[in-house]
Amino acid sequence: MVSPYSVSVPGGVQAQVMGLARELRRIGHEVRVLAPCDGPPPEPFVTPLGRSLPTSANGSVAQLAPDPSAALRTIRALNDEAFDVIHLHEPIVPGPTVTSLLLRLAPTVGTFHAAGDSSPYRVLNKSARWAANHLDVRVAVSEAAKELASRYLDGDYQVLFNGIETSRYFTHDAHREQQPTIFFCGRFEPRKGLEVLLGAMKYLPQHFSLWVAADGVGIDELHRLHEHDHRIVWLGRITETDKLERLSRCTVFCAPSLRGESFGIVLLEAMAAGVPLVTTDIDGYRNVATHEVDALLVDPGSEEQLASAINRLVGDPVLSKKLVDAGLKRADDFSMQHLAVEYVAIYQRLLAAEKNSEISVRPNKLLAMFEHRVLRRAQGSPN
Repeated sequence: MVSPYSVSVPGGVQAQVMGLARELRRIGHEVRVLAPCDGPPPEPFVTPLGRSLPTSANGSVAQLAPDPSAALRTIRALNDEAFDVIHLHEPIVPGPTVTSLLLRLAPTVGTFHAAGDSSPYRVLNKSARWAANHLDVRVAVSEAAKELASRYLDGDYQVLFNGIETSRYFTHDAHREQQPTIFFCGRFEPRKGLEVLLGAMKYLPQHFSLWVAADGVGIDELHRLHEHDHRIVWLGRITETDKLERLSRCTVFCAPSLRGESFGIVLLEAMAAGVPLVTTDIDGYRNVATHEVDALLVDPGSEEQLASAINRLVGDPVLSKKLVDAGLKRADDFSMQHLAVEYVAIYQRLLAAEKNSEISVRPNKLLAMFEHRVLRRAQGSPN
C-alpha cells in the first residue's frame, strides 16, 4: 500500500492508509505501507521512503516526496518485496504513487480521495490520463471524488466510502468536561473554517471553552488575533493518542469546513467517540451526516448559525443523546472491518484475473531492460 503523503503528519488519506493496513493485517493478510516519513515510522509495517517537502496545492499544504531519492527507494522496496498486489492512494499525486504506477510490477488498485478540484488533475492532465491507464481497478471514496477523477481521467470507478477503526474511539468510561468544551482538530487552512469557529465564540457564553488542535502556516497570526480570549486553548499539532483522549473529554465536536471535503472521516471519528457533532452542510459531509439525525448541520461560513447550533446542543441533553446514539450506529456503518472485506474481494479478483491471463502485468520499457533483476513474476509463472 503506497501513500504519497508523509504518514508522520496527520491527514485523511494517511489515516485511511494506516487504518486499512492495520485491519488487513488483523484479518491475516501481509501488508506493508510505503510512504514518506518525517521521523521514525509510526508502525513496524511502514517502509519509510525519505522525508517529505511541504507543497502547496488547492489551498492546502501537502507533505509530498517527489524527489529522485524517494523514487529510487520506492523502486527498490517494490522489487525487493515482490508484492502480489499494489494499492495506491491518490495514484496521480507526484511522488511514490506515480513511481509505483509507472513501474507496473503487479496488479494495481488506485483509490482516489480528492474532491472539488485539483491542480495535479488540471496541470498534468495528459500525463495523468496516461498514468491512470496503468491502473487495473479504480476506486473513489465518494461520489464527489468519483466526479472529479472521471472528469479529468475518464474510466470506471467503484465507490467505496472511507472506513474508521471504531474500536479505537469509543470508551464507556469517558469523562466529559464539566463546562461546555468545543473541540476542533485539523490542519489550519482556509477551507477548514477555523476562522469561522473562532468568530462564533463571540456569540457563546463566557463559560464555554474551545480546544484548537491545529498547526500550519499562519496559525501563529490567528493565535495573536484571538489571544485576548482566554476561553480558547491552543494545542498545536497533537498526537493520535492525544486526539483520542480529547475526543473522550470534549462536550461538542465542531467541523466548520467551508468546501473541498470529499468525505467526512473526521465526522465519523467524533461519532465513534460518542461526541455530539456540529458541522457544515457541504457535499462531502452530507455523505456521512444528516441534519437533526446524527449531527446539526449549518450553512458554511455562518458564525451565528454555528454558535446557535453549539449552544442548542449544550442546552438540550435529550437532543445531544439522540445525536450521539444515532452517530454511534452511523460510525459502525463505515467500520474499517467492512471496508477491508471489500478491498480483499478486489485483490482476490485481480489475482484471479492475472492468473487466467485476463489482465497482463508487464513492467515498463525501462524496467524491462533489467528484467532479470525483477523478483516478482506473474501469477502462475515460475520464479
